[in-house]
Amino acid sequence: MGEPVAVYIADDHGIVRSGLRLLIGHEPGMQVCGEAGSVDELLAGLDASVDVLTLDLGMTQQGSAELIRRLMARLPTLGIVILTMHDDAAYARMALAAGARGYVVKTAADVELIKAIRAVAAGEQFCTVAVTEADGAISASPSAGPLDSLSAREREVLVYVAQGYTNQQIAERLFLSVKTIESYRSRLMTKLNLRDRAALTQFAIEQGILGSGTQRL
Repeated sequence: MGEPVAVYIADDHGIVRSGLRLLIGHEPGMQVCGEAGSVDELLAGLDASVDVLTLDLGMTQQGSAELIRRLMARLPTLGIVILTMHDDAAYARMALAAGARGYVVKTAADVELIKAIRAVAAGEQFCTVAVTEADGAISASPSAGPLDSLSAREREVLVYVAQGYTNQQIAERLFLSVKTIESYRSRLMTKLNLRDRAALTQFAIEQGILGSGTQRL
């Protein structure tokens, strides 16, 4: 049996955290590795040992999308499951586009949250809100294409890689570390089931996000 999924809980309500801790802690193959009641606690306590973060969008007064992007830039392999009261496609669209891979409305919690954690830990998306391409969002439907599984930052890295930039050059342009860019590239190849730069370039051309020529930005 493999290592249990390490889940970190971020919610500003202590009672909610306690409930989630009990729910997740009793689930086979999962363990709660930490919790935070504020953004500061979250940023201080979160590290690369965490597989999945359950994040309450209402916990921060700052831009929720910005917080998600900040977390993904710091830990590119982190799976974020948004747990929220907002049963709204617009919120789901924002969260998925920013890099979250799960979106669960609190009224649909328990069974749905466990499903979301397992799906996200396996590299998949899970959303309890009907988010479709018609909404202009990353689709959570089974018919979604491979490009739809990528966050905005992953698409940005994909374009740079396909255009021939080195990891160092991409890191300089995006103000990230080389190690972070390497993680993004590895994640891209895993998500898209591709093996090298040539395959990534061909994929970008086929998806229409890069012209047949590979001129640099």
